Amino acid sequence: MNDEAATHYSAIIDQHKLGFEFLRQNFGVCGRTKIGWQIDPFGHSREQASLFAQFGFDGLFFGRLDYQDKSNRQMSRTMEMVWRGSPNNLGSTSDLFTGVLPNGYDYPSGVHFDVWNIYQKNNGQQFIHDDPTLQDYNVDEIVDKFITEINVYQSWYGTNHVIATMGSDFNYVDAHLNFKEMDKLIHHVNARQEQGSKVNVLYSTPSCYLKSVHGDNRNWTTKSDDFFPYASRSHTYWSGYFTSRPAQKRYTRQLNGFLQSVKQMTSLAQLDNSKGDLDNVQKLAASISLGQHHDAITGTEKQVVAFDYAQRMAKGSALAQDTVNQAYAVLMSKKKVASVPQSFCDYRNVSVCAITQNAKNFEVTMFNPLSWAVNYTARVPVSGDKFTVLADDGHTLVPSDIFSVTSAPAGIRPAGMKPATRELVFTAELPPVGFATYFVREDTLLRWRPNTKVTKDETTIGNKYVEVSFDSDGYVRRLTNLKSNVSVPLSQSLFYYKAFEGYNASPESQSSGAYIFRPEDNTPVKINITKWEGIVKGSVVQEARQRFSDWASQVVRVYRDRPFVEFEWTVGPIPAGIFSGSGKEIISRYNIPGWGNKGVFYTDSNGREILQRKINYRPTWEADIDEPVAGNYFPVDSLISIKSGDSKYQFTVLVDRAEGGSSLNDGDVELMLHRRLLVDDSFGVGQALNEPGLDGKGLVVRGSHYVLLDTVENSARQFRPLAQELFLPAQPSFSVSGLSPKVYTEKINTKYSGLIGHLPEQIHLLTLERFFPDGPVASPAGTIPHLVRFEHIYGVGEDASLSVPVTFDIEHLFEGLFFVDATELALGANAALSDIHRLQWNKRDESQATPSGLSTALDGSKVTLKPMQIVTLQVNFKVL
Repeated sequence: MNDEAATHYSAIIDQHKLGFEFLRQNFGVCGRTKIGWQIDPFGHSREQASLFAQFGFDGLFFGRLDYQDKSNRQMSRTMEMVWRGSPNNLGSTSDLFTGVLPNGYDYPSGVHFDVWNIYQKNNGQQFIHDDPTLQDYNVDEIVDKFITEINVYQSWYGTNHVIATMGSDFNYVDAHLNFKEMDKLIHHVNARQEQGSKVNVLYSTPSCYLKSVHGDNRNWTTKSDDFFPYASRSHTYWSGYFTSRPAQKRYTRQLNGFLQSVKQMTSLAQLDNSKGDLDNVQKLAASISLGQHHDAITGTEKQVVAFDYAQRMAKGSALAQDTVNQAYAVLMSKKKVASVPQSFCDYRNVSVCAITQNAKNFEVTMFNPLSWAVNYTARVPVSGDKFTVLADDGHTLVPSDIFSVTSAPAGIRPAGMKPATRELVFTAELPPVGFATYFVREDTLLRWRPNTKVTKDETTIGNKYVEVSFDSDGYVRRLTNLKSNVSVPLSQSLFYYKAFEGYNASPESQSSGAYIFRPEDNTPVKINITKWEGIVKGSVVQEARQRFSDWASQVVRVYRDRPFVEFEWTVGPIPAGIFSGSGKEIISRYNIPGWGNKGVFYTDSNGREILQRKINYRPTWEADIDEPVAGNYFPVDSLISIKSGDSKYQFTVLVDRAEGGSSLNDGDVELMLHRRLLVDDSFGVGQALNEPGLDGKGLVVRGSHYVLLDTVENSARQFRPLAQELFLPAQPSFSVSGLSPKVYTEKINTKYSGLIGHLPEQIHLLTLERFFPDGPVASPAGTIPHLVRFEHIYGVGEDASLSVPVTFDIEHLFEGLFFVDATELALGANAALSDIHRLQWNKRDESQATPSGLSTALDGSKVTLKPMQIVTLQVNFKVL
């Protein structure tokens, strides 16, 4: 079960595709999944329901929802409903029957037959003793209790069918014993029918249960929002895990972006598995998929388990790097000359890269996985200060800057790893689904002379799109969009909430922990700037440097020709312990005075559709929010935004990993960056969320926010492509060829695009990978099946010209891959779309059942996509 709060839709799709493929290869059509079984995740996203519907699922069952919501649904007998996964975009094709399980995923009371539970006599549980001649005969007692429990369950649901889960965590240690006792239970409960009982018990499955419920042909209530945040009782909001273990969240997302590039390169280079390259891709995919688990990316695992997840992903990444070299050996080859081996700098984010620090001359090759050209700003750790950067033609001078590396806590890097003293910064023009190689050469003559200056006298950074000004103490004071002529007073700073530390026996004593967010005080403590380090202006980047304390700093950046402002924060080790008080939960808060959003804000759902949020409000029940901060936090996977009171302007913050966020006060956007807690919240981890970091003194984390200010009508065309660029950034690698740029360009390809056709501006290439060993549909002889997905990245009404259906042709789209035919598949890529026949459900607000089949998008080689639609194809290519 993947988590539903901190996961990106691309990773959810990939994870399920991997599982579906295992079932298809081993069990065939009979193994095709039709039910979602999300019994343990801590809240549920609307996008998850939409994806399940697009997988071809008939229904979804889950165990956890807010205790107030559950009570309301029990009383109104609406524990089952039709969940509208995309009501404004995909319509009924994304509708999904959804049921809440009556007792989480645990046994009904009194029949918890696992061996450990019985031997420990938890809740007085006994074996069924059904010999009436013995004194310990207890059939009547157990059957009476079970029938009473089932009748209570039935009073919560709209049909006479009741689902009873018979299991729990770490159960079935002795499965034979479990089934022996359940056999007895079924026999004796059904025997009561002779005495007038109406309860009939049988072994079943979620699919069989769903079929029975569907057969009642009743009308169902609908739901169009999501199930966040989840509270299991008063004062106990599970909104802490939206941020827990932020470094792990970032690493998982970073490698997911790398995986997409590797899959594309493997296909474009037409690699087979003769050298294990396809296996390498699968191993990286498997490690990332494992990382989507609801006790992995959530940060709700023990520290040793977190280390294990990271180690598995690191091993997968290393294997995939080998495959990248194999792909470049093909894609870079010119005149049968071997390519130059590529090296990867996994610590580049902390200014460490041995190859660039030690070499005077080197090359930087950057692969862009997006289906549009991008301007990628490379930051390369170097030791010198006299370099020239040349473009992929080997002679065009590229503007560049040399920046001194910002100071950071020692614990941000492994011991003994020497950081660079400077960073070389330049912008590269990268083709769609392709790469470009740029040349960095030591140049004592400085043919390009970096114009980098440091000043404390100036108070503004900017470019032709955006301008940020600061006050004399170094705080942000104004943000201006120069193109749209929008200017607002803006403040931004770091704060922390002091974590509540209790003993967890009652709601009032609930602690903040890996799962739970509960501040001791609803007003956070501001972390004041202790040192204003001034402004550094270059030709490529301008930045302002702020130091809040010895454990928190920030760099605010504006890039040439980019419309956003980057806020790069470094936090940690967070002080905690005897001399530092309780645990702390660090936030970044942005505020625009008088903005007028009045508690209304917007967040993404797993990186796709945008949902409206409102503080102290739930769309489907009257909520009593007894934690005004934690109870109003929502998951932010891609962005959070607020619109001005007159609905003219929009302020948007994009994130580089999943974080918790809200708008608690007018004009506020706050996002939680990092957490360090000293007390466990008693929900299963058994450890405080106190990450040791590299030196054992506490974890240091670095990340970025990307801020946009624009009119509402212009905002989507800014944040939609930027969100994809942040999730799928260019993948840089480095080489020392020993060749001059002139000789290098003669022998080796320095620019390549895998697209020879054109895709519309609205369309994103979501997936390009080879099916291995085969696809779900038979392929013509001499062809190789590939999995290809395209998506429309805009929602209905987001943009006047881009939020419309669009048609494009894929026949002559990919370099070196010759189109033969294509078959449309379900989103999970395990069956032809024509083979998917979903159950239809009557809804109370509609006069008749609406078709819930999946709409087709393919006509020959032409694809038509509506807003937010994804098409999944098996494309058979002939490779020459």
